[in-house]
Amino acid sequence: MYGQLVPLGGGDPIPLRKREILVGRKDNCDIVLRFSNVSGQHCRLVLSNGYWYVLDLHSTNGVKLNGIKVTDHRVDPGATLAVSKHVFKLHYDPAENGAVGPPPADVLHESEMLSHSLMERAGLQRPSVKKKEEMGSTAPDLPAIIISKTPVTNTTPDANSEKKDFFSQLKFD
Repeated sequence: MYGQLVPLGGGDPIPLRKREILVGRKDNCDIVLRFSNVSGQHCRLVLSNGYWYVLDLHSTNGVKLNGIKVTDHRVDPGATLAVSKHVFKLHYDPAENGAVGPPPADVLHESEMLSHSLMERAGLQRPSVKKKEEMGSTAPDLPAIIISKTPVTNTTPDANSEKKDFFSQLKFD
């Protein structure tokens, strides 16, 4: 056993017997919480370097660690973990789980974390739209508009000369 989740609202402790645990409302989860405010697959608990981490699986009502909304974070021994509004205390001993030295990074997927803005990671902004290269788009590029630095002079001035001057400076690749 790698630790246990103790429900703060009362109930039996839940033993953590695997190194990766799926928590959610669906029957295929390792820890099933049959509440309408818990997503089908709400979060994952992952044991890494002797410490537990929680990873929110894009749940509707989120995951909080010690009262702060998180998407990927280390859960230290004795911390409170809220799955939606259902609060647990996580009890374990990192040394018994194989931890050596100082605690590891606060997040399990640091490279993913760095690719998101602080606002996204805090849950205050929707994820940004991916760039075309990341999505593998095959949409054609729009032509670039280049404004010439040297003005084009019009030999026959008329009422539309300003428009012609402006449009004549545009060049398309």
